[in-house]
Amino acid sequence: MRALLVEDDEMIGRSLQQALEGAGWSVDWVRDGMLAQSALSDGGYACALLDLGLPGQDGNEVLRRARECGDATPVLVLTARDGLEERIHSLDLGADDYLLKPFAFRELLARMRAVVRRRAGAAHSLIGTGALQLDLTTREVLQNGTRDALTAREFALLHALLERPGAILSREQLENRIYGWGEEVTSNAVDVLIHGMRRKIGPDAIRNVRGLGWRVVVAP
Repeated sequence: MRALLVEDDEMIGRSLQQALEGAGWSVDWVRDGMLAQSALSDGGYACALLDLGLPGQDGNEVLRRARECGDATPVLVLTARDGLEERIHSLDLGADDYLLKPFAFRELLARMRAVVRRRAGAAHSLIGTGALQLDLTTREVLQNGTRDALTAREFALLHALLERPGAILSREQLENRIYGWGEEVTSNAVDVLIHGMRRKIGPDAIRNVRGLGWRVVVAP
């Protein structure tokens, strides 16, 4: 899945980007508020990690403007500002969670999974429908009780499709959810990925809607 990292500290940003990519995330990193605003408006992120003390535009202002524009991207605030009023202000502006620096990386990952689950309307780690589900914690696909491991891109693909089972996602929408900035995307990359997924979960689980895109079959 893609995450937007908004952090102006070079050492913290680089460390977080490398750690998140090692955990299977595709990470776009920006260093100021104006770039963060632009990146959020482009969409495609499963969540955003937002520092507050940013050049160009304060993190709270980025958050306020995003919510006013109807952007529902889950936002996890990462900051050293530990005052109660500061936390309340960010949450009231629309932040989904708030994590104080320094923090344990495992806790950050758990909180990211939690805000992503909530966006999908799931109270636990499983999303999906009927016999086909995705475990957000283990990054495995479950089909009729059988678990299979997924690559990072397979996981991002299924996550996008299973967030809204039955909804059609275009090629561009899927590419935006799977690939980060600077990653080379060939014209048939999504087709190849879906072909591989069908070998794991069956040829009829992901259907092509000619001229529109792909959807997962909604089954009881």
